[in-house]
Amino acid sequence: MKRPEVYIEPKERAAKIIQLLEKEYPDAKIALDYSNALELLVATILSAQSTDVTINQITKKLFKKYTKPEDYASADITMLEQDIKSSGFYHNKAKNIQKAAQLILEKFGGKVPKTMEKLMELPGVARKTANIVLFGAYGKVEGVAVDTHVRRLSQRLGLTENEDPDKIEKDLMQLVPKEKWMHFANLLIFHGRNVCFARKPNCTGCELNKICPCAFAFELERY
Repeated sequence: MKRPEVYIEPKERAAKIIQLLEKEYPDAKIALDYSNALELLVATILSAQSTDVTINQITKKLFKKYTKPEDYASADITMLEQDIKSSGFYHNKAKNIQKAAQLILEKFGGKVPKTMEKLMELPGVARKTANIVLFGAYGKVEGVAVDTHVRRLSQRLGLTENEDPDKIEKDLMQLVPKEKWMHFANLLIFHGRNVCFARKPNCTGCELNKICPCAFAFELERY
């Protein structure tokens, strides 16, 4: 049995993935609810090790209570922890959000920074979070936001052999046109949630199974 499509070069595979997933998920975008840069920053920090559905439920109330950096900076930390408790790891998240708000006030004039370097000075912010904030709030494309879905799918699809998110991001940035970097991440996230599950991917029902090395290996095992 031979599936020539599986053996295409990674750059060609990435282009084909985009083409196929854009048809499957024409409305792929950031799934967090927000109306400004501060809300997106907070929501993204909260989203670590949680689901967007859970975070959107939390922020529906949270964003009415805390509307500006001063609110987070001066909040009673115990109360803030209770407000975000269902997100998981709420002690660290509350501490990071409060310290980030304080730094925004002290160093950045009360505004969420607009550069990768300055955003990464904020507690709880790594490249993934910074990429999401820059793109979602300011329309700036600086890289690829590598979350658990992007990491898993990029490995299964043969786009990277790395485990480290920063190295995965560099690999993807070499394969995908810059203007598609964040859109590509959103497409993989949507596909990871709907088809390419962590424990049991639905390879037979996947639009990418003809070009996916993982799906090809799975099919070989059946014979």
